[in-house]
Amino acid sequence: MSATPVFDDGFRDKLGELFAWRRDVRRFRHEPVPEALLAGLLDLMQLSPSVGHSQPWRWLRVDDPEQRLAVQASFSHCNADALAEYEGERAALYARLKLEGLREAPVQFAVFCDHATAQGHGLGRRTMPEMLDYSVVAAITQFWLAARAHGLGLGWVSILDPCEIATIFGTPPEWKLIGYLCLGYPEEEHDVPELVRAGWENDPRRSGGR
Repeated sequence: MSATPVFDDGFRDKLGELFAWRRDVRRFRHEPVPEALLAGLLDLMQLSPSVGHSQPWRWLRVDDPEQRLAVQASFSHCNADALAEYEGERAALYARLKLEGLREAPVQFAVFCDHATAQGHGLGRRTMPEMLDYSVVAAITQFWLAARAHGLGLGWVSILDPCEIATIFGTPPEWKLIGYLCLGYPEEEHDVPELVRAGWENDPRRSGGR
Protein backbone atom coordinates (compact mmCIF):
# COMPACT_ATOMS: atom_id res chain seq x y z
CA MET A 1 0.00 0.00 0.00
CA SER A 2 1.29 3.47 -0.90
CA ALA A 3 1.92 6.00 1.85
CA THR A 4 -0.98 8.37 2.46
CA PRO A 5 -0.08 11.74 0.92
CA VAL A 6 0.02 14.87 3.06
CA PHE A 7 -1.70 17.92 1.58
CA ASP A 8 -0.26 20.87 3.45
CA ASP A 9 -1.39 24.50 3.68
CA GLY A 10 0.74 25.48 0.69
CA PHE A 11 -0.90 22.84 -1.47
CA ARG A 12 -4.38 23.87 -0.33
CA ASP A 13 -3.66 27.52 -1.12
CA LYS A 14 -2.49 26.58 -4.60
CA LEU A 15 -5.56 24.40 -5.06
CA GLY A 16 -7.76 27.39 -4.25
CA GLU A 17 -5.86 29.44 -6.84
CA LEU A 18 -6.42 26.69 -9.40
CA PHE A 19 -10.16 26.79 -8.78
CA ALA A 20 -10.21 30.58 -9.07
CA TRP A 21 -8.22 30.60 -12.33
CA ARG A 22 -10.06 27.72 -14.02
CA ARG A 23 -12.49 29.90 -15.99
CA ASP A 24 -14.36 29.14 -19.22
CA VAL A 25 -12.02 30.15 -22.04
CA ARG A 26 -13.26 31.29 -25.46
CA ARG A 27 -10.12 32.92 -26.88
CA PHE A 28 -7.26 30.61 -27.79
CA ARG A 29 -3.82 30.86 -29.29
CA HIS A 30 -3.31 28.60 -32.30
CA GLU A 31 -0.21 26.78 -31.04
CA PRO A 32 -0.71 23.01 -30.72
CA VAL A 33 -1.09 21.13 -27.46
CA PRO A 34 1.67 18.49 -27.04
CA GLU A 35 0.27 15.00 -27.55
CA ALA A 36 2.04 13.66 -24.46
CA LEU A 37 0.42 16.35 -22.33
CA LEU A 38 -3.00 15.61 -23.80
CA ALA A 39 -2.59 11.89 -23.12
CA GLY A 40 -1.60 12.64 -19.53
CA LEU A 41 -4.67 14.82 -19.01
CA LEU A 42 -6.93 12.07 -20.32
CA ASP A 43 -5.26 9.62 -17.95
CA LEU A 44 -6.02 11.95 -15.04
CA MET A 45 -9.60 12.26 -16.23
CA GLN A 46 -9.96 8.49 -15.91
CA LEU A 47 -9.38 8.84 -12.15
CA SER A 48 -12.68 10.71 -11.86
CA PRO A 49 -15.42 9.16 -9.70
CA SER A 50 -18.34 7.49 -11.46
CA VAL A 51 -21.49 5.83 -10.20
CA GLY A 52 -20.88 2.11 -9.65
CA HIS A 53 -17.46 2.57 -11.31
CA SER A 54 -19.38 2.65 -14.59
CA GLN A 55 -17.02 5.15 -16.30
CA PRO A 56 -19.71 6.02 -18.87
CA TRP A 57 -17.76 8.86 -20.51
CA ARG A 58 -17.04 8.59 -24.23
CA TRP A 59 -14.58 11.18 -25.52
CA LEU A 60 -14.45 11.74 -29.28
CA ARG A 61 -11.56 13.88 -30.46
CA VAL A 62 -12.65 16.10 -33.33
CA ASP A 63 -9.87 16.71 -35.84
CA ASP A 64 -11.77 16.35 -39.13
CA PRO A 65 -12.25 19.83 -40.73
CA GLU A 66 -15.67 18.96 -42.15
CA GLN A 67 -16.94 17.80 -38.78
CA ARG A 68 -15.63 20.97 -37.17
CA LEU A 69 -17.40 23.07 -39.78
CA ALA A 70 -20.63 21.17 -39.14
CA VAL A 71 -20.32 21.86 -35.40
CA GLN A 72 -19.74 25.54 -36.15
CA ALA A 73 -22.87 25.57 -38.31
CA SER A 74 -24.90 24.04 -35.48
CA PHE A 75 -23.61 26.69 -33.10
CA SER A 76 -24.38 29.51 -35.56
CA HIS A 77 -28.05 28.71 -35.98
CA CYS A 78 -28.55 27.77 -32.31
CA ASN A 79 -26.90 31.04 -31.32
CA ALA A 80 -29.15 32.97 -33.70
CA ASP A 81 -32.21 31.31 -32.15
CA ALA A 82 -30.96 32.22 -28.68
CA LEU A 83 -30.35 35.83 -29.70
CA ALA A 84 -33.93 36.06 -30.97
CA GLU A 85 -35.19 35.34 -27.44
CA TYR A 86 -33.75 38.64 -26.16
CA GLU A 87 -34.80 42.20 -26.82
CA GLY A 88 -33.34 45.68 -26.69
CA GLU A 89 -30.13 46.27 -24.75
CA ARG A 90 -30.03 42.66 -23.56
CA ALA A 91 -30.05 41.46 -27.18
CA ALA A 92 -27.31 43.95 -28.06
CA LEU A 93 -25.21 42.71 -25.16
CA TYR A 94 -25.78 39.08 -26.10
CA ALA A 95 -24.69 39.80 -29.68
CA ARG A 96 -21.37 41.17 -28.38
CA LEU A 97 -20.56 38.13 -26.25
CA LYS A 98 -18.02 35.60 -27.47
CA LEU A 99 -19.55 32.28 -26.50
CA GLU A 100 -17.26 29.76 -28.20
CA GLY A 101 -13.76 29.17 -29.55
CA LEU A 102 -14.70 26.68 -32.25
CA ARG A 103 -12.59 28.30 -34.95
CA GLU A 104 -9.51 28.89 -32.85
CA ALA A 105 -9.15 25.99 -30.40
CA PRO A 106 -6.53 23.50 -31.61
CA VAL A 107 -8.04 20.56 -29.69
CA GLN A 108 -11.75 19.75 -29.54
CA PHE A 109 -13.75 16.92 -27.98
CA ALA A 110 -17.36 15.85 -28.15
CA VAL A 111 -18.06 14.14 -24.83
CA PHE A 112 -20.96 11.73 -24.48
CA CYS A 113 -22.51 9.59 -21.76
CA ASP A 114 -23.10 5.96 -22.73
CA HIS A 115 -26.46 5.10 -21.19
CA ALA A 116 -26.14 1.50 -22.40
CA THR A 117 -22.87 0.75 -20.64
CA ALA A 118 -22.82 -2.61 -18.87
CA GLN A 119 -19.85 -1.60 -16.73
CA GLY A 120 -20.87 -1.28 -13.09
CA HIS A 121 -23.84 -3.65 -13.55
CA GLY A 122 -26.28 -0.83 -12.79
CA LEU A 123 -24.94 -0.25 -9.29
CA GLY A 124 -26.18 2.98 -7.72
CA ARG A 125 -28.36 4.17 -10.59
CA ARG A 126 -31.62 2.24 -10.40
CA THR A 127 -33.40 5.08 -8.58
CA MET A 128 -31.23 7.89 -10.00
CA PRO A 129 -30.22 6.97 -13.57
CA GLU A 130 -29.08 10.55 -14.11
CA MET A 131 -26.03 9.66 -12.03
CA LEU A 132 -24.49 8.43 -15.28
CA ASP A 133 -24.66 11.95 -16.72
CA TYR A 134 -23.35 13.44 -13.49
CA SER A 135 -20.39 11.06 -13.64
CA VAL A 136 -19.43 12.44 -17.04
CA VAL A 137 -19.77 16.02 -15.76
CA ALA A 138 -17.37 15.12 -12.92
CA ALA A 139 -14.89 13.68 -15.43
CA ILE A 140 -15.02 16.86 -17.52
CA THR A 141 -14.46 18.98 -14.41
CA GLN A 142 -11.46 16.89 -13.39
CA PHE A 143 -10.00 17.18 -16.90
CA TRP A 144 -10.67 20.94 -16.85
CA LEU A 145 -8.78 21.50 -13.61
CA ALA A 146 -5.87 19.32 -14.72
CA ALA A 147 -5.67 21.25 -17.99
CA ARG A 148 -5.63 24.58 -16.14
CA ALA A 149 -2.81 23.33 -13.92
CA HIS A 150 -0.74 22.89 -17.10
CA GLY A 151 -1.52 26.38 -18.40
CA LEU A 152 -4.27 25.28 -20.77
CA GLY A 153 -7.72 26.79 -21.07
CA LEU A 154 -10.96 24.96 -21.74
CA GLY A 155 -14.28 26.20 -23.07
CA TRP A 156 -17.49 24.20 -22.66
CA VAL A 157 -19.83 24.92 -25.59
CA SER A 158 -23.50 24.28 -24.87
CA ILE A 159 -25.19 26.32 -27.61
CA LEU A 160 -25.49 23.29 -29.89
CA ASP A 161 -28.25 20.95 -31.04
CA PRO A 162 -27.50 17.54 -29.45
CA CYS A 163 -29.33 15.70 -32.24
CA GLU A 164 -27.25 17.46 -34.89
CA ILE A 165 -24.04 16.69 -33.01
CA ALA A 166 -25.02 13.01 -32.74
CA THR A 167 -25.66 12.94 -36.49
CA ILE A 168 -22.34 14.62 -37.28
CA PHE A 169 -20.44 11.92 -35.39
CA GLY A 170 -22.74 8.98 -36.07
CA THR A 171 -22.95 8.06 -32.40
CA PRO A 172 -25.17 5.24 -31.06
CA PRO A 173 -28.64 6.30 -29.89
CA GLU A 174 -27.72 5.38 -26.31
CA TRP A 175 -25.02 8.05 -26.24
CA LYS A 176 -26.14 11.42 -24.83
CA LEU A 177 -24.14 14.57 -25.54
CA ILE A 178 -22.89 16.10 -22.30
CA GLY A 179 -20.45 18.69 -23.59
CA TYR A 180 -18.46 19.94 -26.54
CA LEU A 181 -15.03 21.07 -25.34
CA CYS A 182 -12.51 23.48 -26.86
CA LEU A 183 -8.97 23.20 -25.48
CA GLY A 184 -5.80 25.19 -26.02
CA TYR A 185 -3.52 27.85 -24.63
CA PRO A 186 -5.55 30.96 -23.72
CA GLU A 187 -4.93 34.28 -25.43
CA GLU A 188 -5.43 36.09 -22.15
CA GLU A 189 -5.65 35.18 -18.46
CA HIS A 190 -8.43 36.19 -16.06
CA ASP A 191 -9.61 35.09 -12.64
CA VAL A 192 -13.02 36.69 -13.23
CA PRO A 193 -15.57 34.95 -15.50
CA GLU A 194 -16.00 36.57 -18.90
CA LEU A 195 -19.74 37.00 -18.42
CA VAL A 196 -19.07 38.95 -15.23
CA ARG A 197 -16.54 41.13 -17.03
CA ALA A 198 -19.05 41.71 -19.82
CA GLY A 199 -21.76 42.75 -17.35
CA TRP A 200 -24.19 40.02 -18.39
CA GLU A 201 -25.83 39.92 -14.94
CA ASN A 202 -26.18 43.70 -14.80
CA ASP A 203 -29.30 45.57 -15.80
CA PRO A 204 -28.32 46.96 -19.25
CA ARG A 205 -30.74 49.85 -18.80
CA ARG A 206 -28.58 51.08 -15.91
CA SER A 207 -25.15 49.83 -16.98
CA GLY A 208 -25.25 50.87 -20.62
CA GLY A 209 -24.80 47.22 -21.63
CA ARG A 210 -21.17 47.16 -20.47
